[in-house]
Amino acid sequence: MTSVYLTIDTEYSAALPHRPCRVDRAENFARSIACITPDGPAGITHKLQLLEQYGQRAVFFVDPMPALIWGVGAIEDVVAPILAAGQEVQLHCHTEWLGLAPAGGPLGGLAGRNIKDFAFEEQCRILEWARDTLVAAGAPVPTAFRAGNYGANRDTLRALNEIGLHYDSSHTPGISDGESALDLRATDTQPLLYEGIVEVPVSCVGDIGGGLRHAQITALSLKEMEAALLHARDGRMTCFTIVSHSFELVNRRSLAVNKVVRNRFEGLCRFLAETDGLWTADFTGSPPVRVFRRSEMPRPVPASAWTVGLRYAEQAVSNTLYGAQ
Repeated sequence: MTSVYLTIDTEYSAALPHRPCRVDRAENFARSIACITPDGPAGITHKLQLLEQYGQRAVFFVDPMPALIWGVGAIEDVVAPILAAGQEVQLHCHTEWLGLAPAGGPLGGLAGRNIKDFAFEEQCRILEWARDTLVAAGAPVPTAFRAGNYGANRDTLRALNEIGLHYDSSHTPGISDGESALDLRATDTQPLLYEGIVEVPVSCVGDIGGGLRHAQITALSLKEMEAALLHARDGRMTCFTIVSHSFELVNRRSLAVNKVVRNRFEGLCRFLAETDGLWTADFTGSPPVRVFRRSEMPRPVPASAWTVGLRYAEQAVSNTLYGAQ
């Protein structure tokens, strides 16, 4: 069996198009969390319905940092429907919100784009505040974390260990020029013990030209994800981690449902429900069953010209009909 971590980064936008984020929480919630469109909701409640329909689990990495501006109630509105649906809430953190907080704020005026921009002691303070705020919003004490923008470093893992978290999922082998500074390798594709934390990398697939592409709903075609999951199962990978976002099924400017991406997400749920040897897991009830040595890391599925070509075609249609996020 291969554990599939279907992870959904669930976050208000710190920079909604055309206006500062703090102007209107209700509008930000409608565009980034609920994703209210003329065709109905396409945000977390819609994803929760699809997960229930196909009998799948997901991990919602919820960012509590907007409470710096709007209070804990803004986070309660995010956490409540996830828990009511029986899904898991874990900790996410976009430190961009620190720069939007009132002068001083509970973290003493700290500001920076990524958690890695802060010293170890400052990271401990930020992460402790974020954890406690998430719990105050009704979530169980988290055990897993993902950095906003994947922008973590080794001090982040040390800080997570210091405050009692056990798992991190900020390493993205498929993004070679990303904001992660964990000093891990592109070949580190399965869970490994690192700085006292079990690092659970975002999975990836082979791409044309010898590179890698990260396993995100908006980054791969459904056929690429299906091929990668079968490769993981048949190659005895113990886990495969996929990323989505609360707002990925819509264009947040036009509030149009992106039917290409929506069909991709539903197709993934259907495939997981119908395929033997794959099951969706979470960090509380079904954490990674094996920690790998670097010498044991399996290789991602090789690139297929057909599936990559299908992705290019899908992305062209998506961008033409629905535009960029």
